[in-house]
Amino acid sequence: MRLKDRVVIVTGAGRGIGCAIAKTFSGEGAGVVVADLDFGNAAGVAGEISAGGGSALAVKVDVKEKKSVEAMVKAAMEKYGRVDILVNNAGLDKVGPFLDSTEDDWDKVIAVNLRGCINCCRAVLSAMISRQYGRIVNIGSDAGRVGSSGEAVYSAAKGGIIAFTKTLAREMARHAINVNCVAPGPTDTQLFAEVVAVSPKIAEAMVKKIPLRRLAQPVDIAYAALFLASDEAAYITGQTLSVNGGLNML
Repeated sequence: MRLKDRVVIVTGAGRGIGCAIAKTFSGEGAGVVVADLDFGNAAGVAGEISAGGGSALAVKVDVKEKKSVEAMVKAAMEKYGRVDILVNNAGLDKVGPFLDSTEDDWDKVIAVNLRGCINCCRAVLSAMISRQYGRIVNIGSDAGRVGSSGEAVYSAAKGGIIAFTKTLAREMARHAINVNCVAPGPTDTQLFAEVVAVSPKIAEAMVKKIPLRRLAQPVDIAYAALFLASDEAAYITGQTLSVNGGLNML
């Protein structure tokens, strides 16, 4: 097992990509802290992992709030004694023309997607440094690499995650802590379905643009995160891996 006896925190793990990551990591032997703003969803995923013979802890967290994040890490430490891996997956989007968006929209998108990632990294790093080991995988987006119409502030926040990943990787390298980013393209999740519900033709047009002619499945993203969190990627840090079916080739 690639993550045997490792402990991972996955934020936004109550559904979609985060759920797939939590289950995939558990299948590779990790103890998983399933963290989500919706505790019911988190508990459901943790229950499925436990029923399958894995070890999981459900935690409610609001990544925008520093105290909530610190409480999440404290709960992880109380159960497992350490945190080896952090996957910053929690995020949200509000699609629409930039000129129709409000300051409240901007603040919420930036707070969850960018500040949330920063909060979580800060909360785990001291313990990782003390053990001279850690893996951080930030879930960005190809929107942060090439932009995306209707997602101006979201793209800015995800671009910020990519830049933050690079800088943190430089600072943490001497402590044997690797920091990388996975940038998904369009992925078949509930969130994606909600975004395109106003016009199914958007999804159809998007699939036609993807060379592999399909949306990503959440597990496609999970396997990329698994690789970067494993010791197989011990010599990889500061990188952004696009998982997009060839939609953008950078």
